Amino acid sequence: MNPEKVIRQFQAYKRLGETAIGRMSDAQLHQEPAAGSNSVAVIVRHLHGNMLSRWTEFLTTDGEKSWRRRDEEFEDDFPPREELMRRWNEGWDCLFTALNKLHEADLQRTVWIREEAHSAEEAIHRQMMHYAYHIGQLVYLSKWYVGPGWESLSIPRGGSADFNRVIASRGVGQPTQEGQ
Repeated sequence: MNPEKVIRQFQAYKRLGETAIGRMSDAQLHQEPAAGSNSVAVIVRHLHGNMLSRWTEFLTTDGEKSWRRRDEEFEDDFPPREELMRRWNEGWDCLFTALNKLHEADLQRTVWIREEAHSAEEAIHRQMMHYAYHIGQLVYLSKWYVGPGWESLSIPRGGSADFNRVIASRGVGQPTQEGQ
């Protein structure tokens, strides 16, 4: 695992989430899609709490901090968009600060999450999957709320052939951020 590539992947998820959030109205950020479901604000609050807990002192303390109040993350305290985005950025900043300190040798170190041992590499993958899951929820809710005017954040329906032609025109092995 290359820490720089991992950081780029997390950055791509962060941008995806920000784009989805940016397309919603302030009211939609707090709207529950169904009774007992999580609003976008609740998902952001949960990601914030998870990121601060997991990435603070990543290599030296259990990722489930004693100060974390996970159950409270699933209550919407109805912050305005600015506060919601402050929390969003604070969580991501904590993650990127921790990842930027890592060296290749750190990836095999043992870290703990809820008193369960993981290699640092496994813990990073665990968190990437968790965040991708919730970012997918944000995108889905944004698409639901925006409705027919939604512009795809990846390859739009019916656009695969055009996308493949663009990729082919770049030549074999040309990197792209599109269509992730």
